[in-house]
Amino acid sequence: MAGKNPLRRILDKASGPTTFIGEDASFLGDIEGNGHFVICGAVTGNCKLDGPLTIAVTGRWKGRIEARDIVIAGQVDGDVFAEGKLEVAASARIDGNLSGRSVAVAEGAVIEGGINVQGETPLITFTDKRKSE
Repeated sequence: MAGKNPLRRILDKASGPTTFIGEDASFLGDIEGNGHFVICGAVTGNCKLDGPLTIAVTGRWKGRIEARDIVIAGQVDGDVFAEGKLEVAASARIDGNLSGRSVAVAEGAVIEGGINVQGETPLITFTDKRKSE
């Protein structure tokens, strides 16, 4: 797998239904479920998801997050626990602790809290070359 970063393929493995919270929407309450969740708006509450979670650049989350794999490009105020992989984009702003089996943080991300890597892979830092719109 030389030259390839398996973290960057989190969403390629997503299966099942996808749940969206749109940019102009807000959700108040706890979320549990299966499948892929994409947050483009605001969520206040905790979650326990059996599937990947994506918080887009426009997404905002206040509360505790637990999911299989997580990509954060927006704002989070709370602790984040990934059972598997956790990727933090350059646009991310996080006030809370991060934990995952594998953690990758892009240059430019702001994290006000600790980072705990539970697997054997050390913390990965990278330069995000994807263009944000």
